[in-house]
Amino acid sequence: MGVQKGSLYHHIKGKEDLLWAVASEGANAFHQALDDIPEHLGPTEKIRAALRAHLRVVAEQLDVATVFTQEWRYLEGARREEFVTARRRYEQRIGDLFREGRELGELRSDLDESAAVLLFLSAANWAYTWLHRGRDTDDLADRFYAMLLDGIRGYATPRMRSA
Repeated sequence: MGVQKGSLYHHIKGKEDLLWAVASEGANAFHQALDDIPEHLGPTEKIRAALRAHLRVVAEQLDVATVFTQEWRYLEGARREEFVTARRRYEQRIGDLFREGRELGELRSDLDESAAVLLFLSAANWAYTWLHRGRDTDDLADRFYAMLLDGIRGYATPRMRSA
């Protein structure tokens, strides 16, 4: 890129500033992805759209997704607190989608929303470790969505065991 090591610090005071810049960019990217979900969608379609949006951010911005998921832990002080607040707000927004689905009868009435959020985020957040930059992620998100909402067991007829 033609940038010398010392040139970077002309624009950024230190590693902490660079980490903060990438971490806050990540938080903004994930929140913006949720902001872009059309309000007219039903609750379960919003969950599908949120999965698509989350995986799209990961595929388009692997560095940002990595920091959002892992490296933010090295932030300190007020920046760490601000970032943790943004992460918790993101988790809450995902939880709101599941709550809306439950309250409107699109999801089971006994849904454990906390577990649903953990499952959603566990599947989506770790994609940065295996997803290739620029990959079309909508099909993958739809497969995650089907497993998340329909379950792994589904409605298949049980196989008969032979004696």
